[in-house]
Amino acid sequence: MDAAEWIAAYAEKLGVSPPSDEEFGRLLGLAGIAAHASERVAAPISCWVAATAGVTIDEAVRAAKELAADDQG
Repeated sequence: MDAAEWIAAYAEKLGVSPPSDEEFGRLLGLAGIAAHASERVAAPISCWVAATAGVTIDEAVRAAKELAADDQG
């Protein structure tokens, strides 16, 4: 089972729709920001935090970029 198949099956089991291809890419972008600004383990947990917060992917990415920029500045 590849990643797309696993995610589709997991989403079905949880009673939700899997992410679209565009959402999939944006979520990977969010995970990448978190992993590069901190540690790799920050990537999946940041996605969980965004989902729990109920924000859009765009809002989550924007907040992650701001946090990464603040940390560097």
